[in-house]
Amino acid sequence: MSTITVPMTMGGVLVTETGGPEVLDFQTGLPVPEPKAGEFLVKNDFIGINFIDTYFRAGLYKSDKPEILGREGEGTIVALGQDTPSGFSVGDRVVWLGTAGYAEYSAVPAATTAHIPPDLPPQHGAASLIQGVTALTLVRESHPVKAGDWVLVHAAAGGVGLWLVQILRAIGARTIGTASTNEKIELARENGAQWMINYSHEDVVERVKAITAGEGVIAVFDGVGKDTFEGDLEMLARKGSLVSYGNASGPVPPVTISRLAGKNLKLMRPQLYGYIATRAEFEHYVAELFGLMLKDGLNVRVHEVYPLQDVARAHRDLEARKTTGKLLLRPRAA
Repeated sequence: MSTITVPMTMGGVLVTETGGPEVLDFQTGLPVPEPKAGEFLVKNDFIGINFIDTYFRAGLYKSDKPEILGREGEGTIVALGQDTPSGFSVGDRVVWLGTAGYAEYSAVPAATTAHIPPDLPPQHGAASLIQGVTALTLVRESHPVKAGDWVLVHAAAGGVGLWLVQILRAIGARTIGTASTNEKIELARENGAQWMINYSHEDVVERVKAITAGEGVIAVFDGVGKDTFEGDLEMLARKGSLVSYGNASGPVPPVTISRLAGKNLKLMRPQLYGYIATRAEFEHYVAELFGLMLKDGLNVRVHEVYPLQDVARAHRDLEARKTTGKLLLRPRAA
């Protein structure tokens, strides 16, 4: 079995209290974690940034502090813990889902680690894993979309949004997207949204009604949250589904459930890990995602690769909605 020399310390981003991007403290000299049973130690080449990271940083989602944020990465296995599955070796190129990703090294669960296909370019694993698998589970399980369905995707040029419009195009859905700038509108169109609405100056509800000839949409995929929720209920067709998967504008206030009765609507607040709780589920969706990327040419858009020490700037850009596509971090050791 091959071995790779691992240092005792590393660079990483520590959060000791909740707050804005200023609480993201890049430090050197942090201890390199040791993989426990069922874990791999991975040297990270690229680390994915996701909006959920800002929720944990700000305290919207509770977590113990101090902590290292970051839930996905791409890199090389440098050490194996005990009781890890067969088929993995030191030196393997992998993607992973776990925690403590904003660092040069991460101890990650073997159950949510997958090999990167040799034909997949660098960056594409970390740029696709959470957002791509999230989009797949939304259209396969939260609301199974069929060819010809009217569907609305909010923030269609964002991280998950771009994956959604591409996958919906492959399914054959009739996709309406929203975005705030002409640049984002064109990007979403290029990736599969047939109709786009600029929510900065257009009435989204009225435009959706016009586009669908009053029918409404059978599903809304909404990662925005509070600001779009009321309009979503109005735009849905009878027996439609509102899939609220994010809180970019803030959490949705408590809802009186009887409001859904008039059109027999379904309201869901999914989270990715409920769909990939088993190794088999994780492997299924990762294999489907990488297959779509390699065989169907899904576009992997990386907004910017930020040095790990510039993570605060990355969070500011993300929260200001200045980005299109995926934000990645690159450790100095990569």
